[in-house]
Amino acid sequence: MTSSNTPTQRQLRAGELIRHALAEILLRGDVGDPELDRLKVGVHEVAMSPDLRIATVYVRPLLDGQNDLALKTLARHARYMRGLLAPRLDMKFMPELRFRVDTALDYAERIDRLLKDPAVARDLAEKK
Repeated sequence: MTSSNTPTQRQLRAGELIRHALAEILLRGDVGDPELDRLKVGVHEVAMSPDLRIATVYVRPLLDGQNDLALKTLARHARYMRGLLAPRLDMKFMPELRFRVDTALDYAERIDRLLKDPAVARDLAEKK
């Protein structure tokens, strides 16, 4: 039995299928929005709801400081992208796409900076 927060294999598989298809759509410029092409948005992860009706897509634009613009542009084209996904995927229902900025890299950089801090390095060295 799995925890309610742990995604099932079905959710993980559906998320990966959508992630790959969306990444290809964005890479090829199939949406047809020059703004979206300029932002070069990467799809890092897709988390599926338990009923597979909602796909939360974690993205990150290549250009720094463009997170809000990227989210607005993607949200504006969400229904169209959903239509582009449908023929590529063999799913009973095409989920609603919700876009969020992937903050995992920011978190990792913050931890890295903390570990490189001289005071933290000294404390870690003392414990050895």
